[in-house]
Amino acid sequence: MGYEVRTIVFILAVTVFTAGLCGPAFSHSVYYHVENKGISLRVFYAEEDPVNYSSYEIFGPGDKIPHQKGRTDRNGFVSFLPDRQGEWVINVYGESEHGMHGARIVVNVNENLFMESFKKPLVAKYTKAFVGISFLLAFFGAWALLKARKRDSTNEGRKSDVKNQGHQP
Repeated sequence: MGYEVRTIVFILAVTVFTAGLCGPAFSHSVYYHVENKGISLRVFYAEEDPVNYSSYEIFGPGDKIPHQKGRTDRNGFVSFLPDRQGEWVINVYGESEHGMHGARIVVNVNENLFMESFKKPLVAKYTKAFVGISFLLAFFGAWALLKARKRDSTNEGRKSDVKNQGHQP
């Protein structure tokens, strides 16, 4: 009987020891679940020039610390999964050969956690209008400068004529 008890204790000890070795292996596993959820946005300097590998921060409604931080992918995409409705702010910090550029994108998320709308800055909404107005202002500025120069040169000519007339006998 002593032999059977020792065998059972040995088998039980080996089983517990083996289970202890396998426990850490299971705890280092990574599980995942792929879902078709979330919000993605693409940030770019120009259509063929994405803001790639640039840092970003995402703030949820009322958040003081970022909900998410990271870098855009090589195509300039940022993706996130909102956990509540409201106004979400994405700050992207892009750097190009012209220096640091930033974008602040505001996305409104509805109660189903889908994008309801997003806000674009006034310049982004009306880029063509701003460019057109800029060209008109530049043209007007150049025209005004040339006209002022022409007027100054005409006035200088008149002043010298008046001076010359004063010296004649």
